[in-house]
Amino acid sequence: MTAPTAYLASVGTCLPGDPVDNTTLAKLVGVDESWADMFIGNAGRHFAVDLATGQVRHTLADIAATAADRALAEAALEPYDIDCVVMGTATPDQLMPATVNLVADRLGIDNVPTYQLQSGCAGAVQALDVARTLLLAGRCRTVLVIGGDVCAKHLETDFDPGSRTSAELVNYVLFGDGAGAAVLSAEPVGGAGIEIRQVLNRLVGLGREPGQVIDWFGLGDRHSDRTAVSEDYKAIEETVPALAQQMFWELLEDLGWAADDVDFLLPPQLSGRMSDRISAEMPAPDARRINVVRHVGNNGNALPFLQLAELLRQWEGPGRAVAVAVESSKWIKSGIALERS
Repeated sequence: MTAPTAYLASVGTCLPGDPVDNTTLAKLVGVDESWADMFIGNAGRHFAVDLATGQVRHTLADIAATAADRALAEAALEPYDIDCVVMGTATPDQLMPATVNLVADRLGIDNVPTYQLQSGCAGAVQALDVARTLLLAGRCRTVLVIGGDVCAKHLETDFDPGSRTSAELVNYVLFGDGAGAAVLSAEPVGGAGIEIRQVLNRLVGLGREPGQVIDWFGLGDRHSDRTAVSEDYKAIEETVPALAQQMFWELLEDLGWAADDVDFLLPPQLSGRMSDRISAEMPAPDARRINVVRHVGNNGNALPFLQLAELLRQWEGPGRAVAVAVESSKWIKSGIALERS
């Protein structure tokens, strides 16, 4: 009997609206354009919210449904072909109903199990892990996996730019909005034939203070003076590169691969500057790097799918790829190993 396998059949993505460059952003929120480029290194991002007016143009369900529809089309599948839907996000549209169910409804998917994982940058990998586990267990044949975030909902638009510190303004430069989706299958679909060889997730935050906090305000605490989004940039800069290398070597050891066996490397996507630095310091010097955050902003759970989409555009013939994602909220390291025969 052939051992159960999980394949990456297709990827679809969605970035809301037109890209917002640093010049436009500087005019909207008063950040220094050269500071944004030198300190963060992101040249563009997409927002689901109009920063000039505060108008919500797209919900997470909107862009997630679009990304999922594109993934289905790429795999030449219909909604009734999907046995399960799994979604990872840190910014659901509402606490209830779960955004994954709103997306399923829009796609016409019904009478299947759905799961929504509340997590940051590692949530997409966690969702892929759940999907792969279901496939290997024989509980499903085809799973739709979605990841996305609308970070702009946490960015205040009605304020005096001069009243904000650089620690607050950096969030406008760093973050963006987006969604991605992938179809995973028990058998090769289409011509991709990319096997998901391993997925790992490790919580390593025991005794550590969170590196990032995104707060949620309800009616009872809406007048709180708490900051909606905060980061410990020093801790992130010190910790993420080490966790990325640890996960890289854990994946290779688990599979018996050598660093020279890796043809493509998808490093953690934090900011343009940090991701370039982490990428340069990671092993597998001959592997082609897939970095996208500089042009799309840090859109959380969408980023691994945006990287996978770019990987598929570049990947021709046999090879191996390793993707690593690190979440700084309570410190999670995660990764995926892919192989094409």
